[in-house]
Amino acid sequence: MSKKTPRYLQIKQMILQKIHEGEWQAGEAIAPELTLAQQFGVSRMTVNRALKELSEENVLERRQGSGTFVTQRHFSHTFVEIRNIAHDIQAQDHLYQAQVLEQRLLEFSQLPDSIQAQFCTPVEKDQSQIATVKIIHFADNVPLQFEERWVNHSKVSDFLAQDFTQVNTSEYLIAHAPLQGGEYTISAKLANEVVAKALSIEVGAPVLLLNRKTLSQDQVLTVVNMWYAGERYHFQGTL
Repeated sequence: MSKKTPRYLQIKQMILQKIHEGEWQAGEAIAPELTLAQQFGVSRMTVNRALKELSEENVLERRQGSGTFVTQRHFSHTFVEIRNIAHDIQAQDHLYQAQVLEQRLLEFSQLPDSIQAQFCTPVEKDQSQIATVKIIHFADNVPLQFEERWVNHSKVSDFLAQDFTQVNTSEYLIAHAPLQGGEYTISAKLANEVVAKALSIEVGAPVLLLNRKTLSQDQVLTVVNMWYAGERYHFQGTL
């Protein structure tokens, strides 16, 4: 890291790296403020700033009198929580099944323009590789969700080695990368040929699209499109 990088950002990046590499697991305490201050040769105020930002980004949880803990397995953002769709379907006593349509590594230039625009990363785009998967999630043999996902391969190099008929993509990423935050949109669309075929509906039928990008270590970790047939799915919550 450049010497010009502020010290609190260096501390922040080091903490994220240790979480990303599995040295500090979800639910575990990280090194105390005083230890970090001595390690970096800075004041506790500088360390406090790094921890405060990571707490605001839902990476860490600071507990009065107990220390600072990793909180990644409980990551959520407003009312759209990052969930395991298999668990949700099974919790409602339905049969869950997944069909993987595509699972491969792409060069950045091969991504759709709209997805390229969401990968705002300092890595040189022409040198980066993106893992992509396309999965249909079924409930009682009816396609409920069509997932199109793109993942920064440098962050989770084992991603494509997984059997995504057995492993949920979101749950895997939460367990193997320190999520910082992200953003999402929900919009009404008309199904194109690819989406219509995946969801077994007519071309032009109404669908809901949940698009979400998630950050890890100040870079975009993953972008995902989750498509739902309009007549089969709705969002709900409590206020």
